[in-house]
Amino acid sequence: MSYGLRISRLSKDLHELLTELDLNEVALLGHSMGSCVILCYLDLFGPERLSKIILVDQPAFVASDPHWTQQELEEAGATLTAQQVSDTVAALRGKEAEQVTRQVMDGMVTRHATSELREWIVQCNLKMPRPFAGTLLYNLCHSDWRDVIPRINLPTLIIGGRASAMPWKSQEWIHRQIKGSQFEIFEESEGGQHFMFIENPEKFNRLVMEYLG
Repeated sequence: MSYGLRISRLSKDLHELLTELDLNEVALLGHSMGSCVILCYLDLFGPERLSKIILVDQPAFVASDPHWTQQELEEAGATLTAQQVSDTVAALRGKEAEQVTRQVMDGMVTRHATSELREWIVQCNLKMPRPFAGTLLYNLCHSDWRDVIPRINLPTLIIGGRASAMPWKSQEWIHRQIKGSQFEIFEESEGGQHFMFIENPEKFNRLVMEYLG
C-alpha cells in the first residue's frame, strides 16, 4: 500500500481494531516506532479502551532542532538532524537501501550480538519495501510528542537501554514526565541496546509479565 504511511494512520488503525473487536482494558506495548503509535493514539483518542501502556526505547522527538539547548536535546533524545533524516530517506529509496538498512540495524545491537542475530534483524526489516520504510521513517522523525507525554494518565512502564542508539536520558525524561510511571534500564551487559527484548528476552519478558500482573 503506497498511502497511509503515517503514525497518525497507524494509530487510527489501532483504534479501529479495538473498536471493531470491542476490546476494553487493553494493555499496549510499543517498541520504537510502536511507542509513537501509542502516543498518537493517546493524543487522538485519550485512554479510551486502554488500561496500561509500555513504551520501549523511543525518544520524544528524533529530528533535532539547531536552536535547542543541550538540555532540550538530551530530553528530546534527538539523534538525527533534519538533513540526516532526509539523506537516510533518500538512500532507502535508492540503490543503497539494503546497505543503509544494514548499517542502521548494526548500530542497534550490542557487541555481544551474534552475526546470525544481526542478519535475522536485517532480514525482518527488509520485508517492508524500502521506499515505504523511508516514507514512514520521515513522518516518525518529524513527529514531536513532548507535549503529549506529560499528559499521560495511564499506568506506564518505560524501558530503555544504557547503550542504546536511543539516548537513555531521553527515556529517563519520559519517566519524569509521567506521574507514577515505572522505569527500567537494561545495562549493556544485559543486552541494553535498542533490541534488548531480542538480546535478553528472559529479563524483558519477566519485566513485562510482572508489570501486567
